[in-house]
Amino acid sequence: MDVMISASGLSKSYGKTEVLKQLNFNIERGRILGIIGPNGSGKTTLLKAILGMTPFNGELSVLGLNPETQRDALMNDVCFVADVAVLPRWIKVSQALDFVQGVHPRFNRAKAERYIAATKLTPSMKVKEMSKGMLAQFHLALVMAIDAQLLVLDEPTLGLDIMYRKMFYRHLIEDYYDAQRTIIITTHQVEEIENILSDVMFIQNGEIVLHETMDKLQQRFIAVAIKPENLEQALALKPVDQRKTLGSQIMLFDGVDAETLMALGELQTCNVADVFIQAMKGNYQ
Repeated sequence: MDVMISASGLSKSYGKTEVLKQLNFNIERGRILGIIGPNGSGKTTLLKAILGMTPFNGELSVLGLNPETQRDALMNDVCFVADVAVLPRWIKVSQALDFVQGVHPRFNRAKAERYIAATKLTPSMKVKEMSKGMLAQFHLALVMAIDAQLLVLDEPTLGLDIMYRKMFYRHLIEDYYDAQRTIIITTHQVEEIENILSDVMFIQNGEIVLHETMDKLQQRFIAVAIKPENLEQALALKPVDQRKTLGSQIMLFDGVDAETLMALGELQTCNVADVFIQAMKGNYQ
């Protein structure tokens, strides 16, 4: 197992407020991890610790380095896209390319220019003239042109319409991702990224309430459209959630084997959003 990020007892406080609470986890190379949680749950603070942007307590290793004391070396192999535009509004596309080329040793300008050529961006266009969709395309062009081992995306498509959101993630997977790179994404649009994730981490109040691979998540949580005659039997298995949809009783089970549930009704695909909602309610351990 090639561990890219390892945390043990990772904690962070602002005054008397504990934002991260003794987190322990490993993230392997070649994974796409979705960090999901409500506002104020600690997602962005965790990213800042990983990127060496904030001091922390406990142990944290990223690419074998301590991000707090070895940040300069770490950032040679890391790329970060924040949820807000960090480029100055006056800068032109060509000037931004000049800047990134001058500061990042692994930036491939020709690759960025090839991607930009396929968009409506022009070398003379300024950031203030770009729509949100164009700005996302520009960020993606810069990201894909950097040969980084770790890519961190903090709400990268916030404020974009659905077309640009889908386009962003499609290009990310088709043109950037490979088995040697690791991608970490925080987002509120859970449904839009679950098909590209290999792992999920749910955070609430600074604590990890679930950290699973997508394969194990889909094995562990199963939704069933219960037949009316099997309702009492299904309730005895203690579903973590139940709802009515188009006249059917849908129940979500945690840790009940599929063979047992098949006898109760029709098995349905369980999505990450459903599991996340139950996690936030504290319906399972």
